[in-house]
Amino acid sequence: MNALNNAQVAIVTGASRGIGAAVAQRLAKDGFAVAINYASSSAEADARVTELTAAGAKAIAVKADVSNADDVRRMFEVTEQQLGKVDVLVNNAGALKTVPLGDTSDALYDQTFDINVRGTFNTLREAAARMNDGGRIVNFSSTTLALNMPGYAIYNATKAAVEAFTHVFAKELRGRNITVNAVAPGPIATSLFLDGKTEEQIQNFAKMPPLQRLGQPDDIASVVAFLASAEAGWVNGQILRANGGLA
Repeated sequence: MNALNNAQVAIVTGASRGIGAAVAQRLAKDGFAVAINYASSSAEADARVTELTAAGAKAIAVKADVSNADDVRRMFEVTEQQLGKVDVLVNNAGALKTVPLGDTSDALYDQTFDINVRGTFNTLREAAARMNDGGRIVNFSSTTLALNMPGYAIYNATKAAVEAFTHVFAKELRGRNITVNAVAPGPIATSLFLDGKTEEQIQNFAKMPPLQRLGQPDDIASVVAFLASAEAGWVNGQILRANGGLA
C-alpha cells in the first residue's frame, strides 16, 4: 500500500478518452488512485478527473508525451508526489493510421513508432526503476497483428515490438513479483478505430468476430482490470487477445 493515500496507484497513458478513459474509470472503481495521462486534450483529461473524484475516487491529470523520456520521468514524479509510488502501469497511448507501406511517409513512420514503441519503451524503463515490487504492467498490442490486413504494416510492426517487450521484460523483472502482460483488442468502437472509415467498412469489421459486434471500451477495461488484480498473479509474459473470437 502507498503511505500517501492508503490505496494502490495506477498510471494509465492516453486516458483522456476511448479505451484509456474506460480503463481509468474501471481501475478507480476497483479502488485505485489513478493518474490520467494525456498528451494534448487537457479539457477531456480534466473532465475524467472531475467524474472520478465526484464518484469518490482519487485521480489526477498528468500531461506527458510518452515518446519523450523527460516527460515520462516527470509523469512518474508527479504521480509519486500526489498519489504515491506506482503499483500499476497501463500503456494504452497509441497512434493508428492505415496506409500501404509503399505510400507511408517518413513522418508517419516516425510518429507511429515514436508513440507506440518508444512510448512503451520509455514507460517500461521508468517503471523498472520506480514501480513497487508486486506491481502490474499491462501493455497494449492489437489483434491486427494476427490478421495481416493491407494498410497495417507499420502499425503491426509497432505492436510486434510491444509484444517482444512484454515477453522479455517479464523475465527481466524476475525476483520483484511484477507481472508484465499485454492486451490485444480486436476492433473497438472508439474514435481511434472509427475515424476515417466508411459505415460499410465499420459494419464489415463488426461482422468479422463470431460474436458479430464491435467491442466496447468497457470490454477491454474489464480485461485490463483482471490483469491488474491480485487474481491475475500467475499470469505473466502473456498476450491476451480480447477480440470476440476474431483471431
